[in-house]
Order: sequence, then structure tokens, then C-alpha cells
Amino acid sequence: MPPPAQFNLAGARLSEGGGTPLYRQIYDHFRKQIVSGRVEKNAHLPSEQEITERLGVSRITVRRALNELAASGLVTRQRGRGTVVTFNAAAPTIRASFDQLLEGLTRMGVETQVRLISCATVSPDLELREMLELPRGEKLQRIVRLRLLDGEPFSYLVTHIPKHVAEGYDEKELANASLIDLLDRAGHRPESATQSITAVAAEGEAAKSLEIAEGVPLLRIHRIMRDADDNIVQDINAHYRADRFQYQMNLVRQSDARWSADD
Repeated sequence: MPPPAQFNLAGARLSEGGGTPLYRQIYDHFRKQIVSGRVEKNAHLPSEQEITERLGVSRITVRRALNELAASGLVTRQRGRGTVVTFNAAAPTIRASFDQLLEGLTRMGVETQVRLISCATVSPDLELREMLELPRGEKLQRIVRLRLLDGEPFSYLVTHIPKHVAEGYDEKELANASLIDLLDRAGHRPESATQSITAVAAEGEAAKSLEIAEGVPLLRIHRIMRDADDNIVQDINAHYRADRFQYQMNLVRQSDARWSADD
């Protein structure tokens, strides 16, 4: 087996007059090597001192570049170990589309592994109760799960399901079955869904579970699913690592020159 590739410092071409700060040029140089897979996960970056001497920049500049890499979830910095690559370019990326939504979600449940973090019965606050169109006094099952893709943290999921719907399956099944499959078997088959997609900063338990630094951008998808009778059966907030998940849409140009989604 060939030795792991090392970071290439000789290829760094820094320019003080190009309008891009030096720390950003150093960040971009290392980022390209990490994201491309040229340098693998668990590889060590050169020390601050070595980078400073080789590139002829200040240590403050180098430190800021390395801190930016850590904030982006590409490396970790630990006293005694130095700066270590945590991004795994070899791990696959899931691409999902708006069309065939439910089929894609079911397939995702098969292609990824799930880790149950917690499951509890809770009383919704007024905002959640109104959003889920629940009668007064109705409780919810709150499920927190982590999905793994090829062993790597992929998505952090917080789901709320009306308690009477959740009574149709065993909580133990949450650790190894797709929620859509469980809802189907419980007699509450999802038939439609509405969702919104936003970019948010990782924080708290989501950042910890996804093994990224707080502040790293995540793709947040909020989805509400309804059954054939238009009753809400699932509310989910899914936080996806942006380096592991892409959402795509096909667009078609109509004869009147307008663009529309290809449904």
C-alpha cells in the first residue's frame, strides 16, 4: 500500500496584491487538497511554524487560516496532536430531488444507517400545537436520531409525531427502521408533504452529533407529512452536513420562455 499523500506546500502561490487576504489564500490551498481527496482523513497538516517558514507569512496569518479550516469542519486542532483532517472525501454524497420525494426518502432509509439518540413523550408548546393542527391536550412523540452514511455522520433529525399515531409501532423499531415504513405499517401512510429548505449554522447537540464545529453551515429541511385524509402524521427538522447532501431540481424552459420545475 502506498504511503498516504502529504500536503503540498510548494504549490501555494500567495499574492499580497490580489485582493484576497493571505489567510484566505492559505485556507483555499489546504481546502482544495482536503476536499479533492488528495489528502485523506486523519492526515496531519504541517505545523504552524513550518507553514510560517515555508510560505513566508506571519504565524497569526497561518493560525487564522487553520482556525477557518476547523470552523468549516475540515480539520480539528488539538494540543499535542496538531491539526488533523476530519473530512472524509471518500465518503459518498447523497443527492435528493424534489420529484419522487417519498420514494427518495424511503430509499435513503435503506441506504443509510440510523442511531437513536432519544425518544420521549412531550407536550407541545402553543406554536408547535398550532403548526401541527393538534387538539388541546394532544401529546407528541419526540424522536432524535442521527443518520450515518458509510459510517460517517450525515444528518441530525428531530421528529415530532402525534402520540396516537406513534402508538402504531414499537419504540424499539426506531433504532433500525425507516419512519416512513413505520408510519405505513401503523396505518398512517404519508401521501403528501410540504417542506422548506434553509441554511443554518450548526450549534449545540446537532454540531456535536455531526462531529463538526459550531458555526459550520448546515442544510436545514423542515418537512410536514400528511396522510390520505390530510391529517399531519409527521413533523421533522433535518439538519444535513453540506458536504454529504445535495438537493437538486430539474428545470424545463417552456415555450413562453419561462422556466418551471420538471415534475
